[in-house]
Amino acid sequence: MFFGSYAHSLDEKNRLVIPSKMRSEIGSRLYIMKGFDGAISMYPEKAFEKLMNEFNSLPFNKRDARSYLRTQLATTSELEIDKAGRVILPGNLLDKYSISKSVMVIGMGDHIEVWDSKTYEAYEAEADKNFEDIAENLDKDN
Repeated sequence: MFFGSYAHSLDEKNRLVIPSKMRSEIGSRLYIMKGFDGAISMYPEKAFEKLMNEFNSLPFNKRDARSYLRTQLATTSELEIDKAGRVILPGNLLDKYSISKSVMVIGMGDHIEVWDSKTYEAYEAEADKNFEDIAENLDKDN
């Protein structure tokens, strides 16, 4: 399970050092794709396999399912973790989702999010402002 937040910087080759507390949960590869709210998401192999099973259960004859799957799968790349615990983040994803060299790495349970630092600060400020209301409106059955 991934949790916590970590401030990091990408190097000139767009390499990200995976926080050491997260590395033991990952193995040797990650799968990266478009996330939500401006983040990109990275999944270890088992979580990615589970996600792919969920994707395969979507009704492909429905337009929204096709659009969602195309967006997700078109942005997916497999990343190898090097001996220093780094991955090279695809430049096209960084550019497309305006992620700079200064990033926040956020643990999200079964996966990791990578955010542009300034985007995350703005998101966090808004979410913090409404935290109790958000929690109150959660429905565990939906």
